[in-house]
This record gives sequence, structure tokens and C-alpha cells, in this order.
Amino acid sequence: MKIYDISVPITTSMPVWPGDPSVDLVQVSSIAKGDSANVTRMAMGVHTGTHIDAPKHFIDSGNTVGKIPLQKLIGVALVVEISPETAVIDEAVLKAHPVIEQLKEVNKVLFKTRNSNLWGKIPARFNPDYVAIDTSGAQYLQQFNLDLIGIDYLSIAPYADTEKPHQILLSEECILLEGLNLLGVPGGIYELICLPLNIPGCEGAPARAILIEQPI
Repeated sequence: MKIYDISVPITTSMPVWPGDPSVDLVQVSSIAKGDSANVTRMAMGVHTGTHIDAPKHFIDSGNTVGKIPLQKLIGVALVVEISPETAVIDEAVLKAHPVIEQLKEVNKVLFKTRNSNLWGKIPARFNPDYVAIDTSGAQYLQQFNLDLIGIDYLSIAPYADTEKPHQILLSEECILLEGLNLLGVPGGIYELICLPLNIPGCEGAPARAILIEQPI
């Protein structure tokens, strides 16, 4: 049984969404300096790195993180590999994909794109040309009644059109898992375990996400 950690490390140099706070890690207590314990203070936005979007993120009346059923965050997930030549995941790309019919058999899907290569870039900078799901792709995915959709960069939607795809998917109470690193993860069926921080009343939360390889 192989376990893949698909979360990105939280560091002060990691890329964040433009306008979001950068990560701040400060050691406030140090054994080396005579304190009894090592203690670090952390400050960052809730949409930093690997994180979930609750419906509240783009729908003001939508559910918050604390009201998300755990069943939506744990279970069988399909990793769909998107060609490196693909710039946007639209309806045409989804319709033509050879495994698209498998979405009728699962409740969760993670899209692996060329984005996963961006996490290893040094220096790490936000890249607005990431691959994402556009409005037509979001509308096409509605038919599958998915309870979680994930992607390997900071937004499920394109940089030039973040609002509409989010609204379409979140209006279906679909949880969005963003900021994944799927490098080295082959396409196929896995057990997903995604545990966001329980922040009541909040529209998003950082998460640790892993995939467990399913026996053949």
C-alpha cells in the first residue's frame, strides 16, 4: 500500500494568491536561547498552500468549514491526468478525456496538470498562467454530482475568471480542494483523506491531504 502526501509544505517563501498575506513564521521561544521549549508563531491566510474552499467563499449564504460533512473530505477519488499541452480545462477537454465516464462511479476527482511542476520552481513565484477549470468545464462537471473537486494550484478557476467557475461548483455544495501537488501520482483510483483545520464560521481552511493507493 503506497501513500502519497499531496500537500505542499508551508514555508515563508511559498507562492500565495496576489493580495493574500504571505506566510510568517516566527520562533517566539527557543531552547537554544534558554527557554524551556521551542514555540513558533504562524500567520497566513486560510487559502494558503493546500486548502479547501467551502461554499461560503463565493456564496455569502453558503456553508462554512465547520459545517462540511467529513464524508465529503474522505473517500474514493479519481485522479485525472490532463495533457501538459492543455492550457485550460474546458467542456471540450473534459468530453474528450478517455476516463471521463469514470466520474459516474466516484464522488471525488482530482485534476493532475502541468501545474504540479510549478511547486518545485526556485525562486517560487505566483504564476497566473496555471491550468484551471473554466466556466464551460465547471458547468459540464455539474452533471456528475461530485462532492469534491481538486486541482494542483491555488485556484480551481482561471486567474482571469475566478468568480463564475467557483460559484457554479460551490452552489452545488461541492468542496474545492486547491493547492495540491500531484507530481509523481499516476492517474487512477485512490482513497483520499483530506483534513482541513476546523475553523468555525470560516470560508476556507488549510488542509493536509493524502492519497492511498488502492489494491488491484
